[in-house]
Amino acid sequence: MFQKIKEATKNNFGFLAIAVLLFWLKTYLAYQLEFSLGVEGLYQQFLLFINPLAATVFFFGLSLYFSNTKSRHRSLVVFYFLNTALLFGNILYYREFSDFVTLKTILGSSAMMGGLSASFFQMLEWRDLLYWVDFFFIVRLYWKYRPSFATKPPVKKRTATAVLISALLIFSANLSLAEIDRPQLLTRTFDRNYIVKYLGINVYTMYDGIQTARANSVRASADSSDLAPVLDYVEQHYTEPNEALFGQAQGRNVVYIHLESMQQFLIDLELQEENGEINAVTPFLNELYHSSDSYSFSNVFHQTAQGKTSDAELLLDNSLFGLAQGSAFTQLGADNIFQAGPQIMKSHGYTNAVFHGNVGSFWNRDNTYKSMGYDYFFSSETSYNLTPENSVEYGLKDKLFFQESIQYLEQLPQPFYSKFITVSNHFPFPADEMNTVFDIPDTEDTTINGYFNTVHYADQALAEFFQYMKESGLYDNTMFVLYGDHFGISNSRNRTLAPLLDQSSVMWGDYDDAMVQRIPLIIHVPGSETGGIQDTFGGQVDILPTVLHLLGVDTSTHIQLGQDLLSSEREQIVAFRNGNVVSPDYTSVGPAVYDTKTGQMIFIDPNNPSELSNEIDHLREAAQQQLHISDQILNGDLLRFYTPSNFERVDKQAISYLDSPQRLRENLEALGFENTSLMGQNNSQSTVDLYQTDAPEFPGNQPLDTNSLLDEESE
Repeated sequence: MFQKIKEATKNNFGFLAIAVLLFWLKTYLAYQLEFSLGVEGLYQQFLLFINPLAATVFFFGLSLYFSNTKSRHRSLVVFYFLNTALLFGNILYYREFSDFVTLKTILGSSAMMGGLSASFFQMLEWRDLLYWVDFFFIVRLYWKYRPSFATKPPVKKRTATAVLISALLIFSANLSLAEIDRPQLLTRTFDRNYIVKYLGINVYTMYDGIQTARANSVRASADSSDLAPVLDYVEQHYTEPNEALFGQAQGRNVVYIHLESMQQFLIDLELQEENGEINAVTPFLNELYHSSDSYSFSNVFHQTAQGKTSDAELLLDNSLFGLAQGSAFTQLGADNIFQAGPQIMKSHGYTNAVFHGNVGSFWNRDNTYKSMGYDYFFSSETSYNLTPENSVEYGLKDKLFFQESIQYLEQLPQPFYSKFITVSNHFPFPADEMNTVFDIPDTEDTTINGYFNTVHYADQALAEFFQYMKESGLYDNTMFVLYGDHFGISNSRNRTLAPLLDQSSVMWGDYDDAMVQRIPLIIHVPGSETGGIQDTFGGQVDILPTVLHLLGVDTSTHIQLGQDLLSSEREQIVAFRNGNVVSPDYTSVGPAVYDTKTGQMIFIDPNNPSELSNEIDHLREAAQQQLHISDQILNGDLLRFYTPSNFERVDKQAISYLDSPQRLRENLEALGFENTSLMGQNNSQSTVDLYQTDAPEFPGNQPLDTNSLLDEESE
């Protein structure tokens, strides 16, 4: 056998054939081990098996155009490495995000590289060696037999072209077979998984590149006429606010708390610790959730895609979706015109600020926040003192983050519109000996084990922050909006998570993956006593109109794609970037449909239209229309053609975050007697000493009596 490999390697086409065969088989192995592509039946399995062949032959066949034999084989090694790197990059990305790498993700990665190194190593598995051993084998063959290459004649150009044509013919056959099983695959796909399942990783990457280039051309060609269907959609889907609640929080401060990686299943979840005690994972959030001063939502879902946290912020502040590929923050944030919440509230006399214990360039926030109208951005470069002891991979630990933020919060002129972005509960949820506050479960997955500890720590940090808000006097005049940004446990880990949720890991399926995407949403209005748990179905796109209506802001002239969660007129259709749709009655996951209440799969015959199939089609079309309108707005930068009434566009040139703390102090001094900040009301006396924290990294830490705080909160 080795003799045959030796002879084949010396042959003009033998080395190419070995490389094609090895990469083809490796890709199919990766499909089986790494990706959940929803392959059903022998026919789809056959398509999965053959789909790597065409692209592999095409790209490796490009090496035949090199006239020098040594250069030809050397280029083949390079092509092999690049294709392996692409495959392996998708493997790692899919493990955490259950999605495939896009061109925009790659192009925007520089904005995210500050804190990804530890996550990279956390995602590695021993089996990853399988995806590189063949490359080193190819390198070994090239190195050992390169002297014999000089004796071989060059490949004729027509022969090389024939190889590429054969690759295209294989692809055409592959596409034709795929179209039988999935008609209009390339023109009407709801899920990137379909492209990979039917046509392969490389074809998906080329398809994504074409789609990206097409999107870039949209902005250049867009004009005001493109706004007409957007305005029609917004007018048709606008919902009147709840009359009894409209303006309930008018004039109050707004504090958004971005709950990193929080999922709804954590609310009221109790786990047995090693000492036998059964304790709540999020005791403080539980109390807020059940408070009569809170509008708490049990069926709100995250709607983020590859932009993850940045998508959540885009949805929250703009009532627009992130992009289908990549992050809108990194790709469009610096240039696009927005009609964001902070800029809307500026016309109502609000000061706007974001607090984040990480670098400002992460997710391109330092540029995007300017476009959204935030006056101040307190980040680690200008406002926080980060050390190895007080920070985690993505920034300042939550307890210290809230404590250090108070010195700026107390100086903000009131009313203020603010956002706190927490980071402690972030993948990979590392162990922290100083802050192990919850006995972690003992599963086979260290990521899941660590998750519950970091969640509990984040919950304690929230309790400390709320206690300060009460002690300082800010609490009663503030509306708090707490929301989960996206999942913490990815779909690939859900089966391990299932027993902790009293569910069967064996029975866990696509429906369960969809339902676990719920995130906490708690709008806490102290003293309202009109709250309660709301069962309405919604998503993050609905948060902004809900908050603005509680603040008494008329949104009828604003371009927002969400609907007030407290309005009786809302449609309750939740759209997801991967094509899934959830409503109170039906859940559509890929081609499958489930009863939302029971989780039972519903069979729908595509060849026999019925009232039910029409209803499902309506759900899917409504979701796709909402996503399409959002894409039109963002990709075409259409908000530059429309200004709502009582709205002033952002002057980005007038905003600088280079030294937000100093600029804040200077602005307060300029206000003089008109200073409405907390410090101004306290005769310039600071309230920082009122903040109590048991953070071991904080000198002179003061343990907080959480139980008394919760008792007071529940009264």
